[in-house]
Amino acid sequence: MKPLDRIIEAARARPKHIVMSEGEDPRIIEGSIRAVREGLARITLVGRKSVVAARLAEQEGDLSAFSIADPSCSPRIAGYAAVYHEMRKAKGVSAIEAHQAVTSPLGFAAMMVRQGDADGTVGGAVATTADTVRTALQVIGRAPGSGIVSSFFLMMLCEPYHQKKGAFVFADCGLVVEPDARELADIATASARSYEVLTGARAKVAMLSFSTSGSAAHERVSKVVEATRLARAAAPDLLIDGELQFDAAFVETINMAKAPGSATGGAANVFVFPNLEAANIGYKIAQRIGGAKAIGPVLQGLARPANDLSRGCSADDVYHMIALTVVQAASTP
Repeated sequence: MKPLDRIIEAARARPKHIVMSEGEDPRIIEGSIRAVREGLARITLVGRKSVVAARLAEQEGDLSAFSIADPSCSPRIAGYAAVYHEMRKAKGVSAIEAHQAVTSPLGFAAMMVRQGDADGTVGGAVATTADTVRTALQVIGRAPGSGIVSSFFLMMLCEPYHQKKGAFVFADCGLVVEPDARELADIATASARSYEVLTGARAKVAMLSFSTSGSAAHERVSKVVEATRLARAAAPDLLIDGELQFDAAFVETINMAKAPGSATGGAANVFVFPNLEAANIGYKIAQRIGGAKAIGPVLQGLARPANDLSRGCSADDVYHMIALTVVQAASTP
């Protein structure tokens, strides 16, 4: 079974309630219709009821299969505004500003998740990544024990032309610009957990650099070496190695030559890049030249799932992100 099919089957086995903050967008509606029809999730679409209902009808969606939440007239608003004000008043947020925050589609959807009225949320088809992530951080917050909220792309290499097939995690491609060693270690351990939740396979983590096993001396290399040490100390059972160049992490024969005795053996499935610049470039090269399917950015380290879509996303991307968010929610305590 292909990794993406496994995620879809896992979602179908344990469907959850997902709130879509941009429920008026045709791509969101199309992807949500498919997810509901296939039994992956219960869906709430946030938006003006008349608009959402009309667009569901245009795409032959069953109106009775969806909940529609309009923040401008929702009975939940007063309670949400009070909670938000209590959370943020120390930051100078007034009661009026709290009301405005939770009547925005992103804020309303995030409050649904925070208050247990939904299990996870997906946005970003219309809103920017900055707004989507900021709202998730402010409203949902970090998971207990989480050192940092970060992101990853799930990269699918499943085509006939891919010599090595499977699901791979690239982190952090979308959020933390220049992590220090401790933050990089947190990204590594969180990415390993995410990989195992989504694929059911054991994570093998490569801490990437332009150096392998001391082949170069530089402060940027030292940061990766220290991050690897910290990750091993935090998760002694984790299969992790660093610093590694990408070829030594991905190709067994090169790993044997450059890093004999490596814990990953050249079969890494979680790649932790040293900074956002390298990670963002790396995933886009894999996607555009290598033909990998990229799902994300997926957020990790939040108390409950909230995920971001690209503004150039397709309905298929929406469907897949719903499935992934359901699997995350099913594994959240």
